[in-house]
Amino acid sequence: MKILILAFIVAITFSSFQKKPSFDLKASITRGQEVYTTNCISCHMEKGEGMEGVFPPVAKSNYLMADKKRSIVQILKGVSGPIKVNGVDYNGEMAAIELSDREISDVLNYVRNSFGNKGAAVIPEEVKAVRK
Repeated sequence: MKILILAFIVAITFSSFQKKPSFDLKASITRGQEVYTTNCISCHMEKGEGMEGVFPPVAKSNYLMADKKRSIVQILKGVSGPIKVNGVDYNGEMAAIELSDREISDVLNYVRNSFGNKGAAVIPEEVKAVRK
């Protein structure tokens, strides 16, 4: 009986130290495609190519891939003024987009891992920290 109780205590203690499940980047990218289609495609286009000089590309975008935090801020607060993407100057405006932390994470994971891009995951906790 004592062995059974001890085994139960060990099992409970072990389970309390287990890690949370890791972030599922593939699922986030899948969800992000829907967010992109709903909110981004009209300017950045279906294949992420944008419109040169008017709407910057997210495809193979040096600007997008250079700074995760900046990308989060630009979705949260919008962006206006001059930027340079892949050597082309843009001076337009993108309004802030009302999205949840998870939706921002998902859409950034989609664009940062599509259209010829390969980037590290953006997790909702990062978005939450920037939002504050």
